[in-house]
Order: sequence, then structure tokens, then C-alpha cells
Amino acid sequence: MSDQKSDKKSFESILRKSFSRVLDAAAGFFLGLGIKPNHITLAGLVGNIIAATLIGSGHLLWGGLTAALMGPLDALDGAMARRLGTPTRFGAFLDSVIDRYDELLLLGGVLVYFTRESSPNGIYLTYAAAAGSVLVSYIRARAEALGFDGKVGLLGRVERYIILVLGLLLNRTVYSVGIIAILGNVTAIQRLLYVRKRAAGSVRQD
Repeated sequence: MSDQKSDKKSFESILRKSFSRVLDAAAGFFLGLGIKPNHITLAGLVGNIIAATLIGSGHLLWGGLTAALMGPLDALDGAMARRLGTPTRFGAFLDSVIDRYDELLLLGGVLVYFTRESSPNGIYLTYAAAAGSVLVSYIRARAEALGFDGKVGLLGRVERYIILVLGLLLNRTVYSVGIIAILGNVTAIQRLLYVRKRAAGSVRQD
């Protein structure tokens, strides 16, 4: 499978395509108000700080609802930048950095919650989930820096976000972080092996 095909079939790209009309309409509305893409990115960060605070204080449902409302903002800022026709390299960089903060903030809130609840299993699984999430993102960045596709594997950022939010909404947070802990690290290994295979193929072709 080529790198281009794997990107087209990613869950994130399918979601973006399915809701493209809604995103374009929302992008036009906010741009008409003078709001910039980076403003939306930072608004999402503030919202996830609030969500993490709610989760850490034990309000899982409200934290999950807040996080769920912040999720679409990640797609909206990109749609706004494309509509402007002037996406900047710093804007893309900022969006990527804030994505990492958003995810770790929510997992940090979950970690605080399990600490307050004296749940060792929850603490261990949340740490493993955070470690897997960081590794998945890091391996993607390093792979793409080498010219390889970095989006392969079972669990990308959007899938992790949805699983975590569902766990919060259904009060099954330990199961959601457990799934992320296992499949997130499996994804990291998948990407590592994929890059190894592609790199070996590149050497043979040279």
C-alpha cells in the first residue's frame, strides 16, 4: 500500500470528508466575524483545560461533554485556514503542538481523578495511555521528517480522543484508558515496524 492510499483511508480523513460541508459553513461564519484559525485553536486549548479540571475534580460527565464540544474545533481551524487560502507553517505547527497539549491535559485530568479515587490500576493504565499517545505522535513526526507516511496503525489521535470521551460520558473511564494504553502502544510499534520496512526498501532501491 502506498503512503498516499493509507492517508486517504484514515479515520480522520473520512470524518473530515463526511462533515466537510458543515465545516466549510462554520468556517465561513467565524471568518465573517473576524475570528482567525489560531483563535479557534487556542479556544480549544482553553476548553480542554476546563474539561481536564472538571475530570480531575470528579465531574466525569461534564468533563466528557466539554471535551466532546472541543473536539470539532480541531477540524474547524484547519477548514478556516484552507478557506482563507493562506495557511501558515506556524499555524500548522501551533495546531500540532496544541493537539498534544489537549490530549495530555485530558489524560492528566483522568490521572488526577484516579489518584483522588485511590485507583492504582487506573493510574497505571492512564500513564501507559499517555506514554503510548506521546510515542505514536513522536514516531509519526520522525517518520514524516524522513519522508515516510506517519499515519499508519490502529489508533490515531482522533480515535484516541473519541475513545476517551466515550469512556468519560459512560463513566467507564478505566476501560477507555485501558484500550488506549494497549492499542496506543500497539500503534506505536506498528508505525515503528512500518518505517523500518520502508527504510529498508529505500536502501535496496538506492
